[in-house]
Amino acid sequence: MCENRIGALDFRDVELLRRYQTEKGRILPRRITGNCYKHQKMLTQAIKRARVLAMVM
Repeated sequence: MCENRIGALDFRDVELLRRYQTEKGRILPRRITGNCYKHQKMLTQAIKRARVLAMVM
């Protein structure tokens, strides 16, 4: 069960994605974010898609 209830993840929601990254742009791990495996995987995919489109660093 997730500690953080992330609703619908979208790669266009830049403010939400930036909360789960460090200042250098690295994705924070599950043990820090408190997400379950399923939601962390969805979050990672959304961040990577946003990186390809240069929406986040």
